[in-house]
Amino acid sequence: MATPRVVVLGSSFAGLTTARFLRARLGERVEIVVVDRNATLTFVPNIQMEVLADRDPLESMLLETPRIHAKDGNTFLQAEVLAVDPEARRVEVVPSDRPGGAVEAIGYDYLVVALGNRLAYDRIEGFGEHGDTVSSGYYGNRLRRRLAEYRGGPIAIGSARFHQGTDQKPDWLPVGLAACEGPPLELGLAMAHWLEEHRLGDAHKVTLFTPAHLIAEDAGEPIVEQFLAMAKEKGFGYLNDTVDVARLTAEGVEFESGASVEAEIKIVLPDWVPHAFLADLPISDERGFVVTDRSMRNPGHPEVFAVGDAAALTVPKLGALGHQQAEIVARQLARELGVEPDDGAPAEYRPEILCFGDIGGHQGFYIHSDLWYGGRTAVFKMGYAPYAMKLAFKEMYFRTGGKPPAFGVPATHLLMDHLPG
Repeated sequence: MATPRVVVLGSSFAGLTTARFLRARLGERVEIVVVDRNATLTFVPNIQMEVLADRDPLESMLLETPRIHAKDGNTFLQAEVLAVDPEARRVEVVPSDRPGGAVEAIGYDYLVVALGNRLAYDRIEGFGEHGDTVSSGYYGNRLRRRLAEYRGGPIAIGSARFHQGTDQKPDWLPVGLAACEGPPLELGLAMAHWLEEHRLGDAHKVTLFTPAHLIAEDAGEPIVEQFLAMAKEKGFGYLNDTVDVARLTAEGVEFESGASVEAEIKIVLPDWVPHAFLADLPISDERGFVVTDRSMRNPGHPEVFAVGDAAALTVPKLGALGHQQAEIVARQLARELGVEPDDGAPAEYRPEILCFGDIGGHQGFYIHSDLWYGGRTAVFKMGYAPYAMKLAFKEMYFRTGGKPPAFGVPATHLLMDHLPG
């Protein structure tokens, strides 16, 4: 029989990790083809740390992925995905290393959609001229330049509205109004420390805003209440129920709710929007996110899986959730192809929030919670250990080439859940 071909669309956090787990479990039993328009992975979670230290994130936050795939025996194609045809089991791609390439079709036996999303800054009026963020090396360096010219005015940090799909959404999955609000919390705390360090002010100059009733609602209300009490004591401003960002101006941020906030620096996390070619497909919801069950498999096309931000079940859009999903997909295919025995143990997605944040001064915060999904775990700690763990994870990810050890997450819970904060 022909060797089954698994095509993985995407080679960032979810895609790279999935491809590596697949090869580790399936060995030579499958052909693995990985497609990504970039030959590097950007370690987005730590860009903020480089920016506030006035270091170029493009010098330290990029991981070259082709050599990793080559070592594993995978085929890496630097190409843009143009279309997915679930009925014909093929994808259309065009080379992305130089303009002008011809469109090609790639067939598959199994497809893993791990393409993430578009970050829709282009839908925020005034962002190009007045907005800042830390989601890429380009924008990180732009914020560095903005901070170098900072005149001491107010700073606003928060999220635009996230439009989550609800078609075929399971009852246990809440609807989130922001894609991921760990970064605003992290940026707010770290920015307050940066102001103090540069003798330019403190938390009183920073306003946090959210389209939701509670910022970082997915962490669970008890944890958010702890954070808000601390933020109030420090002097942060807080604006909730903003509905969405209406526009950015030189003077500040205007919201759909009618509220506004004055700000010299405006740091905004945008809507997460699926890639256009995923819209209106039989595997996608009404927004374009790929629908899956808890095994990360599409119900109508069981040969199609989705992991990471492209999956409808990934709410919030958090890297730790993509890691869990990557392991599930690899386990499912290993059982299906007879490489590993089916022991009957469920390989099902059971989401929980796992987040490390930098807050400046070599300290950080740690959140481990499943309250939002109906669980009982709620851990929120601050101190030097979370900062060290955040640095260690980046180093480990680069050294292992995107294949964290299986004991990594359990060891993190064991250490961080029980260490004093």
